[in-house]
Amino acid sequence: MIRLAVIDTNVLVSALLSDKDGAATVQVVENVLIGRVTPVYSTDIIKEYREVLTRKKFAFSIDLVEYLLAAIEKFGILISPASSGIVLPDMKDLPFYEVALEKSRADAFLVTGNIKHFPAVPFVVTPREFMDIIGND
Repeated sequence: MIRLAVIDTNVLVSALLSDKDGAATVQVVENVLIGRVTPVYSTDIIKEYREVLTRKKFAFSIDLVEYLLAAIEKFGILISPASSGIVLPDMKDLPFYEVALEKSRADAFLVTGNIKHFPAVPFVVTPREFMDIIGND
């Protein structure tokens, strides 16, 4: 079964920095790349991914970043979410929450390493929780 996921930027950064194949963040990204997880995104999310992943402090290969973003755009679902009017502790997180909110009725999850930045709702999960949810479908 394919699952829908709005993936917070911190999950991508953590996955690309990790040297542990079994890390939940790495597993989330691997599942996107093999087509088991369908990313859901907006133009604002792609813009943030690109801005953060190309920061010099991370020193990620431009080819790797472009490969990952191309995969997300090619195999993902682009949506233009409605404004929710919700105020979050870090308003930079709002595009992720609004995309997830738009798709939450379709069993989409917001996967984040900063769970405390979002309302306590069932569709906001950590990478480990997401991997437990999707299991071995």
